[in-house]
Amino acid sequence: MALKKAGFYRGPRLPFRKKEAEHKINEFITAPEVRLTGENVETNIYPLAEALRMAKELDLDLVEISPNAVPPVCRIIDYSKFLYEQKKKQKEIKSKAKQTIIKDIRFGPNTDDHDFQFKLKHAVSFLESGEKVRAFVHFKGRSIVYKDQGEILLLRFAQGLEEVGKVELLPKLEGKRMFLTLAPKVGKK
Repeated sequence: MALKKAGFYRGPRLPFRKKEAEHKINEFITAPEVRLTGENVETNIYPLAEALRMAKELDLDLVEISPNAVPPVCRIIDYSKFLYEQKKKQKEIKSKAKQTIIKDIRFGPNTDDHDFQFKLKHAVSFLESGEKVRAFVHFKGRSIVYKDQGEILLLRFAQGLEEVGKVELLPKLEGKRMFLTLAPKVGKK
């Protein structure tokens, strides 16, 4: 009871629950007949009992691949090998997917020319390396009255990056920040 008062009590412990299988295998398949595929098997529609018998003869598992099909599609394979190959495919797909990196460049509404050129140079290098750039003007306190100055600054920034990037999102005010998003131009490499 002292643990409960001190804030350490988290309630009754639940028993460890095993993660449910992604696919139905062998006796867990409920359809009366299945479309069977696999190595050393003629692709056809079989009654479930016959498909299970064929899988047992080959010392493999009957795995339901496509449960929504009519009748469900099952394959005779080694289930652990099948899971391994699926994980491998997922990993390969994930590694090939290019992650977009967005670099932020921050301005004030009264940014002077030297700072502007410095940040423009950085934005050029970001866009040339294939990254997106999000430039924003942050308005502090009463500087929000200079919204038009901030928009002019962002449009000038976009114009300076015309050769290496294209505007994805025109200047838009959200709260105390005005955003502009640029993406690298495709085709130059």
